[in-house]
Amino acid sequence: MAQVSETKGLILFSRDYKEKDKLIKIFTESAGKVMFFAKGIHRPNNPLRSAVMPFTEAVYIGNLKKDGLSFLNSAKEIHPLRKLQEDIFLNAYGSYILGLVDAAIDDHVYDPALYGFTKQALELMDQGYDGETILNIFELQIMQRFGVALNWRACSICGKTTGAFDFSSKYSGVLCQDHWHMDEHRYHADPRAIYFIRMFSTISYDKISSVNLKPETKQAIRKTIDQLYEEYVGLHLKSKRFIDQMGEWQNMLKPLDPKNDAE
Repeated sequence: MAQVSETKGLILFSRDYKEKDKLIKIFTESAGKVMFFAKGIHRPNNPLRSAVMPFTEAVYIGNLKKDGLSFLNSAKEIHPLRKLQEDIFLNAYGSYILGLVDAAIDDHVYDPALYGFTKQALELMDQGYDGETILNIFELQIMQRFGVALNWRACSICGKTTGAFDFSSKYSGVLCQDHWHMDEHRYHADPRAIYFIRMFSTISYDKISSVNLKPETKQAIRKTIDQLYEEYVGLHLKSKRFIDQMGEWQNMLKPLDPKNDAE
């Protein structure tokens, strides 16, 4: 019989079940990913409604099962990430992060390190840090959960750690410029993208305030990370397709600069 317990958790996603109920997947700090059944959640006076909104962390209380559906009874210490809920761009980056988490580990796998890493990424976005940079860091460092270990530290041939680099699938890591000829099928990536990808593969979030990237550098990083994911992870999430489409129309949604409008 399942015991009533409580755990911190982040809402991963939810979907309607019948007319008034929901199935809610929560990434919990103490039990990994858990699918909960929430009865009567659509009733206007249900106190759980705010606790199961996207981009919410809370302490969730319910009957936690190791197999099958768990049952969500109540919640406390509810902390919504307002900017992620309201900003369409941050919402897209955050949704992709949560999608990666859901794909990277099985249900009921205890992974407090990933929980903390995910929580920190979402909270920093909510505090106004650059969403694209945070997402790039998350993408690169979560690759290990997909069984991907790449050498970003030094040239795979000579061990050199400074200078221009490119990525080689043949060597599963970077090559310095002196050894680019060793792999004619290397990525031919923008050296600036490789420079920041090497940094992002190990950087901690508390250092990102010193990173300020130009739009063209961000585009080069995005292109290279996409190439890495296509080759090594093979994951195609709906939230990522939405991010890919955002570049086509995001300028239409941004407020006009009064100076540019005057000119």
